[in-house]
Amino acid sequence: MAIMRFAMLGGFLGAGKTTALARLAAHYTSQGRKVGLVTNDQAQNLVDTLSLRAQGFDVAEVPGACFCCKFDELVEKVGSLEAHDRPDIILAEPVGSCTDLVATVIQPLKDLYRTRFSVAPYAVMFKPSHGLKILRNESCGFSPKAAYIFRKQLEEADAIVINRVDQIAPDDLTELQELIEAGYPGTPVLAVSAKTGQGFDALTALLDLDGAFGRKILDIDYDIYAEGEAELGWLNSSVHVESSIPFDLDDLIRDVMKRLHRQLAKTDGEVAHLKVIGLEEGGAFAVANLVSSSDEPVLSLASGTLLTEADLIVNARVALDPDVLQQIAHDAVTKACEARGIDPEFRQSQSLRPGRPTPTHRYKAEKN
Repeated sequence: MAIMRFAMLGGFLGAGKTTALARLAAHYTSQGRKVGLVTNDQAQNLVDTLSLRAQGFDVAEVPGACFCCKFDELVEKVGSLEAHDRPDIILAEPVGSCTDLVATVIQPLKDLYRTRFSVAPYAVMFKPSHGLKILRNESCGFSPKAAYIFRKQLEEADAIVINRVDQIAPDDLTELQELIEAGYPGTPVLAVSAKTGQGFDALTALLDLDGAFGRKILDIDYDIYAEGEAELGWLNSSVHVESSIPFDLDDLIRDVMKRLHRQLAKTDGEVAHLKVIGLEEGGAFAVANLVSSSDEPVLSLASGTLLTEADLIVNARVALDPDVLQQIAHDAVTKACEARGIDPEFRQSQSLRPGRPTPTHRYKAEKN
């Protein structure tokens, strides 16, 4: 039986990992390789999973905790992808607030499943808007404990990937590269745009490499790590919307996102990532994103569709009490629907603070 390639792309919340994985999946598919994807989150009902499936990819989901805490389920979900249509390559997206993945995921895979997987170099992606502030030691809207997670993610990376270079000034990009080289000497730095594909040849070339990768075992304080994660409020909410008069799906989710942005701006909660997806039973879908409080919401995928009913999924990751976050999201959806004569039916909703990470395995030294 052929060995599958396993490539995990890490990075802080809002880094652009899902967009990057979709582009990577399209790249490998164009080479005639079968691709399976595994998404991961602290909660259920992910925009990322739905978005990737809507783009035609075969996706499994590990919800309820990070890969490190659900290692066996990760392997099980890869097995389900194998049973369906054996992939040549597995692309995995861990929770954006998770670190210590070399010791808890990569090393166990390389040791326990060496005859099943060939593990690619571990690349970690981040967005410049938060990265510059954290690496400059400026206030970034997150506490020092949350910033600790960001720094640890970079520390264990085989390569650090600066995303959204199409949106960053050249001087800021140069400063970022210098800060990374000073803080993480010897770690390759790639500059890419998951949206446009700029610089992606270097990333795919990196992920095809074999050798001495996935060896950076962290010295990490799990108390700080757990407290940093727990400061983030997580919300996953699903709403069915219906109207007797056709409405513009793109306009609706754009309005929901703008209302969320305005209301969150009145709080002290820094946005790590907001995602809203609109799905129609016939296959139409649209996605809106907000990746930091200082940015503007964008419609990242448009449906161009008028319809009379759809499902909305709201995923929010904000440094805010999750109950407050849930109320703000409820109000934003309700008011956007009222403005269009749409009836919202709120269905599943899950708001939480992540619990303390308890890895299934944690290797203290590389096994191979």
